[in-house]
Amino acid sequence: MDQEILAQTKQKMLKAIEVLKEDLGTIRTGRATPALVENVVITSYGGTQHLKMKEMATITTDGPRMIVISPFDPSIIQDIERGINVANLGFSAAVDGTILRISIPPLTAERRAEFVKLAHVKVEGGRVMVRQVRHEIMADIKRKFDAKEISEDDKKRFEKEVQTITDEMIAEIDVLRQHKETELSEI
Repeated sequence: MDQEILAQTKQKMLKAIEVLKEDLGTIRTGRATPALVENVVITSYGGTQHLKMKEMATITTDGPRMIVISPFDPSIIQDIERGINVANLGFSAAVDGTILRISIPPLTAERRAEFVKLAHVKVEGGRVMVRQVRHEIMADIKRKFDAKEISEDDKKRFEKEVQTITDEMIAEIDVLRQHKETELSEI
């Protein structure tokens, strides 16, 4: 039972960190990255399909300031262009034959500062998700102790191990924050 609780705790916390990674990936840095556009929802085929960009095209980078999008179906290239422009991401797509090119403009100092603040907000949200998992597991351990399913020694040992896992996950979140701040400070 003890390994089950710890494995469940770690799995839930890792899921929270994955959500945070995706969230941080959407914050624009001065560099081109597929994560900036892969989750943009595109309406195509006369409004009958609503798919994410990554489901409709191959997204690559061409240098530090260019994203290249190659649709699986070239007939929807105008729909993709419209979807990116409507998404109001701070840049626009231009059709170049059968592909789209997106030039990423450099960030101003003010925009960088805004994005650092936004990253801090998202990181704090990740910490809250991890703490919420800890809170739920601790409550579950207490409930099992109160129901006499586990001994007091086991309760204390589980609580200590859950806290250790929590500390590891918070440290990983801090590494993600530092990495994002470094990306944002690069010119």
